[in-house]
Amino acid sequence: MSHLENTAGTALVVMAHHRADSLTAHTARRTVAQLEDAGYGVDLLDLHAEGFDPRMNAADQPDWGDRDKPYSDEVRAHMRRILDADLVVAVFPVYWQSVPALLKGWIDRVWNYGFAYGRSKPRLAGKRMLWLGLAGATSDDPITEGMRAVLETNLSEGIAYYCGFSHSSVALLPDAEERPQRLDAEGNLLVGDAVAGAEREAQYAEFDRRARKAVEGFLAAEPVAG
Repeated sequence: MSHLENTAGTALVVMAHHRADSLTAHTARRTVAQLEDAGYGVDLLDLHAEGFDPRMNAADQPDWGDRDKPYSDEVRAHMRRILDADLVVAVFPVYWQSVPALLKGWIDRVWNYGFAYGRSKPRLAGKRMLWLGLAGATSDDPITEGMRAVLETNLSEGIAYYCGFSHSSVALLPDAEERPQRLDAEGNLLVGDAVAGAEREAQYAEFDRRARKAVEGFLAAEPVAG
């Protein structure tokens, strides 16, 4: 975690993957560098490395009769990190056209009643959110269009706008797998050959270019309420 002097504001980058050598982690690190270059002070939250437990517990279970319930110290520390940020970027692999349990549990426990929602004046109002999802589907797979739509509905409309964010966007990054994968008309999984050498380097470079373009587009977008 780093709290840097900044000119553009503060960004919280949330990385949800269990491996530090994953493409998700690589993309999160590059996103941090890109935001810092754009003048943001960046707080990197690596959920797995920091030992965050995504399972709900009694201490952090919402109390619908008390929106001021004092949640656990761990959750309150995460709440402060969100409050300190002008924008939040979640970087994650897409599992079953959704977010992994690690990220979903962070939202369940931290984006809690009385903090992220349940007040006439939202505490997160005015903040901006980018969901950067890495998908194993190939760029030319028709499934990607529906996947992005599902994620946009669930994450932007169902979570970010519900919690008062002024702008939320999903950027889907396909071609995240080493071997291209897709389903045929009968539902059979077709796995292609892994690329290597210069071809693989070119594939990574193109992936990085698309990720960088997604962040650039998000930063340039005018905040529009959902």
